[in-house]
Amino acid sequence: MKNKIEGERMILQTDTHCHTLSSGHAYSTIGEMAFSAQEKGLKLIAMTDHGPAMPDAPGVTFFRNLRVVPETLHGVEILKGAEVNIMSFQGEMDLSDAVLRELDLVIASLHYPCIKPGSQQENTQALIKAVEHPSVNILGHIGNPLYPIDGEAVIKAVKQHGKLIEINNSSLKPNSFRRGSWENCLGLLKICRDLQVPVVIGSDAHIAGDVGDYQEAEALSIEAALPEELILSTDVKKLKAYLGKADLGTE
Repeated sequence: MKNKIEGERMILQTDTHCHTLSSGHAYSTIGEMAFSAQEKGLKLIAMTDHGPAMPDAPGVTFFRNLRVVPETLHGVEILKGAEVNIMSFQGEMDLSDAVLRELDLVIASLHYPCIKPGSQQENTQALIKAVEHPSVNILGHIGNPLYPIDGEAVIKAVKQHGKLIEINNSSLKPNSFRRGSWENCLGLLKICRDLQVPVVIGSDAHIAGDVGDYQEAEALSIEAALPEELILSTDVKKLKAYLGKADLGTE
């Protein structure tokens, strides 16, 4: 596996999945998240608080007002986004098209408080319908065993529509409530490797200290023999170009 190496570590420049205290069950401000990112050498993070259907999450006005957040904090570029909730097996989401178009980055995810697990066919359909939405950039933590899917079908749809899946580091930790994700995610990454589908690594941080935490995701990518050129988190310019956001920020 060809990696940018610092010792034996792959060097990431971005974290595309971060929650602030606005999500209701996270514990740091965006300033604290950015400061932690700066300390760890990251160049960009995405502010992706939960969509309004999640209990205690912010309302629509919060997302419409994200333009007041500076483009950079503590020298770290901030993408203003959301982790929207997929609400039905038809791929409906909890933010309107108009709001989604205003965001820099949109992750679409299945969360138990918002949609109960369906059959493999239903869960697969929900993800494919979500990825067909023009404003969705990334499918979040699709290796969750609670929502069985046809991984090859989902990843083929991701490739067709020029979108991304994430390696969700939080899901891979031993204390994760998505236990069993490792084997599922390993299989998904092997499909991405074989089909040449790029991915991103997201910490899914809910506290500042976890920003840029990707040890488990790095280990998984090595086990899957995923080439570094398919991990867009290693290069801000490549990530933003793939997202069609190359005109944002200072890069």
